[in-house]
Amino acid sequence: MASKVRITQVKSTIKRPSDQKKTIQALGLGRINKSVEVENTPQVAGMVRKVNHLITVTEL
Repeated sequence: MASKVRITQVKSTIKRPSDQKKTIQALGLGRINKSVEVENTPQVAGMVRKVNHLITVTEL
C-alpha cells in the first residue's frame, strides 16, 4: 500500500500553461490553501513534479 501525502496549493494558476492548470484540477485543487490527501502513487508523484512550484507536499 502506498503512503499518503497531503498536497496544498500555495500559488495561483493565473498566467500558467493550460497543462499545469489541468494538473492542479486533476489533483483536486483549484484554490490557494486548499489541501487534499491522496495516495502517493507513481501517477500522483509525476503530477506533483509537474507543478511542484505551485504546491507543498507533506508526508502523512
